[in-house]
Amino acid sequence: MQAEFSLINYFFTPYDHKTSPNLLYGNWRGFSLMVNPRAWLAEAVATYGLVFFGPLSVILAIASFGEDLTTMSVLFISLGHGGAIALMIYAFGHVSGAHINPAVTIPMMITRKIGIADGIGYIISQLIGAVAAAATLKAILPELGAKVNFATQGGPSELLNNSIGSGFAVEAILTFFLVLVIFMSAVHKKASAGWHGFTIGGMVFLVHLVGVPLTGASVNPARTFGPALISGFWEFHWLYWAAPILGGIIAGLIMNYVYVKKAEQEA
Repeated sequence: MQAEFSLINYFFTPYDHKTSPNLLYGNWRGFSLMVNPRAWLAEAVATYGLVFFGPLSVILAIASFGEDLTTMSVLFISLGHGGAIALMIYAFGHVSGAHINPAVTIPMMITRKIGIADGIGYIISQLIGAVAAAATLKAILPELGAKVNFATQGGPSELLNNSIGSGFAVEAILTFFLVLVIFMSAVHKKASAGWHGFTIGGMVFLVHLVGVPLTGASVNPARTFGPALISGFWEFHWLYWAAPILGGIIAGLIMNYVYVKKAEQEA
C-alpha cells in the first residue's frame, strides 16, 4: 500500500535508492536518514574543475589577447567554461548528477529530483569547491589573476548602459535556458542517452559567447562566489545569486510540470 504524502514522505522516500530520482533516502522501518557524501564530494570536485579552468581561461585570455574583449578572447573563455562543464558532467554525472551550480540544484530540490538534505550538501560542496579553485589560482597566478579579480564578474557592461535591470534580465534569461537544456537533455526520460554532457556544455559555451560581453556570464552563483571571496570584489554580487536562481527555478518548474512529469507518467 502506497504511503500518503506528508513531510515525512518528502524526507524519507520509500523507494530503493538505486531507482529513486532523489538522493535522500530513508528506511521506513527504522526511519534512519542517510545522505550521499560521495555525491557531495563529486559536486565539490566538479565545481572545482569549472572554477579552475573557467577563470583560468579568462586570466589567460587577458594575458594573451589584451584587456579589451576581442572575438578570440570571448571564444577562448567560452571554450574554457563549456569544455569544463561538459567533461565534468561526463566524469561525475553518474555519481551526483553533476549539478555544479546552486541555480541547478535549487530547481532540482523544488521539483523533488533531489532531497533537501542532499541539496543543501550539494550547494555547500559547490561553494567549497569554488573557493578552493579560486584560492589555487591565487597561489599559481597571483598578479595576473588579481588584475581581473580572479575572473569575478563585474556587473552589467557598457553595452547594457550599466543597467542593473538589464543585467538581471540577461543573467535570468541565460540561466533559464541553461536549466531548460539540463531538464530536457538530462532529466527527461525520453532524452537521447549519452548526449547530455555535450548538449549542456554546448549551452554553457553559447551562454558565455553572448553573455561575457554583457554581464560576464555567471549563470552560476558558485562560479561567482569563489573568485569574489578570494579577490574581495563583492560589487553586484547579489545579482549573480538572485538572477540565476530565479531564472533556474522558473525553467525547472515549467520543464518539470509541462514535459518531464508527463514523460515519467508514460514510462
